[in-house]
Amino acid sequence: MSPDPSAPRFRVRPPANWVNDPNGPFRWRGRYHLFYQHNPNAPVHADIHWGHVSSPDLARWEHHPVALTPTPGGPDEAGCWSGCTVDDAGVPTAVYTGVDRHHMGLGTICLARAADPGDPSLAEWRPLSAPVVSGPPAGLDVVMFRDPFVFRHAGRRWALVGAGHADGTPSILLYDCDDLSDWRFAGVLLDGNHPVAVDAFGDKAVGWECPQLLETPGGAWVLVVSLWDGDPSTTGYLTGRLVTHGEGELSFLPRTGGALDLGRDFYAPAVLQEPERALMWGWSWESREPAETRRAGWAGVLTAPRVVDVHADGGLRVVPAPELDLLRAPEPFVTAPGTGTRLPDAYDLTVTARAVTTVRLGDGLTLRLDPAVGCLTVRNAARNAPVEVRVPDGAELGVRVLVDGSLCEVFAGARATVTERVYRRPGDAPELTVTGAAATVTAWELVPPALN
Repeated sequence: MSPDPSAPRFRVRPPANWVNDPNGPFRWRGRYHLFYQHNPNAPVHADIHWGHVSSPDLARWEHHPVALTPTPGGPDEAGCWSGCTVDDAGVPTAVYTGVDRHHMGLGTICLARAADPGDPSLAEWRPLSAPVVSGPPAGLDVVMFRDPFVFRHAGRRWALVGAGHADGTPSILLYDCDDLSDWRFAGVLLDGNHPVAVDAFGDKAVGWECPQLLETPGGAWVLVVSLWDGDPSTTGYLTGRLVTHGEGELSFLPRTGGALDLGRDFYAPAVLQEPERALMWGWSWESREPAETRRAGWAGVLTAPRVVDVHADGGLRVVPAPELDLLRAPEPFVTAPGTGTRLPDAYDLTVTARAVTTVRLGDGLTLRLDPAVGCLTVRNAARNAPVEVRVPDGAELGVRVLVDGSLCEVFAGARATVTERVYRRPGDAPELTVTGAAATVTAWELVPPALN
């Protein structure tokens, strides 16, 4: 059987079956570790485990045994759902959502510890028998409770938990968890009634999932949420300040916000806070027919790692991690407009337009760049409506496109991203077409990086 041309080769996904949310990105003993929601038995969302990969450089990924498995009769018997990973006094510790068979919306907060912290591969994990938080706090009418995210601020360790309330209000709950075995509810960090949140997200969600909080090198804070409306919907961000009030109280004061990714195939991002930067991965689901997915035997992929920062005006800055350049072939296959060039299954393309320019990536994806008005239009032939991206106008507009099988990630002027799925059929031979005299296009095929 010929390889599936729609199957990504360089982004993180299991060899077969289901993947959804990225979980617990973590740096340990010189390696990046990344976990993900995984059904090892079928390409459908069920029986969720934590899959596990690691990398020395964000470009080469090694698969490890499944890290977390549901425990029969335990608090995670119906699934080990999303969470994070932290260093707890020298022991890598997964903090995750356990769901049982009776309360799928209301999770518990569970811990699992690396069996051998001295093992660079962190191949074996041991869950604690009882959750550290057995459910949401009383009195708030919480009907959705999941996805812990642990962070440090003001010398203490805190956690966010995504929530939704019976009246349809989404929120982020805050816990003091300086001792990971002893969690104290510390109030509602933010809810969907805040005017900045209303302006940024409207009423798109009845719950905020997968909350993530990161601090940029300039000291700004970014709160990332996935907007749940009964099914996965879209993602949003708020930039602002994190403020300490006495001992044991925090609040987030948002400044501005908006859509985290403007595409239709991106959800549940996870963040790794490093000393000089913050990295982010997202989940890209399948947009083809379920029958095709079942025949293919795989479903879902994680995006390329992205570096997240904030511009001076409070808007988000998102660019591909520079380590992704390791995947570029030694020489580009396009160094001019390149019309008529056959496109490989995986490539990295940059275009700089100084006037209106149209770039067609085969029959599936078309980009129209208009720098004078600061507009990028992304048209996916399989979708009815195009995606329109607004960026500051100027003399030129730069766009970078990462394509790996069916996963297409578009980065517009370090201001916006668009993640879409575009499926190829066996035998497809898409060509590059560039219309517009004032554009520079360069493209590299993606290849396995050379071993050091």
